[in-house]
Amino acid sequence: MELPEPQLLHTVTDSVATVVVHHPAKRNAMTAAMWRALPPLLDTLAADPDVRSLVLTGQGGTFCAGADISTLRESPEEAQGLAVRAEEALAAFPKPTLAVVRGHCVGGGSQLAAACDLRFAEEGALFGVTPSKLGIVYPASSTRRLVSLVGPATAKYLLFSGELIDTERALRTGLVDEVLPTGELAKRVGEFTRTLASRSQLAQAAAKEFTNGRTDRDAYWSREARGSGDTAEGVAAFLERRTPRFTWTTSG
Repeated sequence: MELPEPQLLHTVTDSVATVVVHHPAKRNAMTAAMWRALPPLLDTLAADPDVRSLVLTGQGGTFCAGADISTLRESPEEAQGLAVRAEEALAAFPKPTLAVVRGHCVGGGSQLAAACDLRFAEEGALFGVTPSKLGIVYPASSTRRLVSLVGPATAKYLLFSGELIDTERALRTGLVDEVLPTGELAKRVGEFTRTLASRSQLAQAAAKEFTNGRTDRDAYWSREARGSGDTAEGVAAFLERRTPRFTWTTSG
């Protein structure tokens, strides 16, 4: 039987773009072609006015087992460069991003999950950063992102040992934001993305830039806030006890 081609699948439903890492024959490992495909796909989804948030997940019961190791034989430097560019494109996505993790989230999978704004996991998921098992130097940008999530001590533990940690430790150290019982992850993600869609994109976009450390756009966001009408609408809706109808969009 012919195996399905490794690929990134995507759908847009109810204002949520869902990107699925699809390579079940190798536990959703990322091939070079998949790394290359991610940045242009993200550009397309970022420009779609119907998209209010993005969910990244893996096919079936695994998030992503990392990079397809066969790609590392040819040119480790090129493979790592592709992964970093994809990771940076995901981190720069202008709308809220959520990694939805089941099963293994290892190596390049952890890079992708860390590049998302938030991470929700199902009980039983396992996380690992494994370059030390392969003699690979983890990229500086990826290391800094990991440290910003879990702190230097846990980052060193993960990077030095390459050992996997469970959801309890991942939650405690800040690597994941919520852990859901088996069978409840999809429901919680649906609830949360509906909440995101009801909020001001203006407030979300500014908050994302500020929390990511950008310091040169205060004046820009002040101008956007004055001209958007979102603040007036939010205050009016609160006083009138109704749902606000925010109109500012990143695509506009």
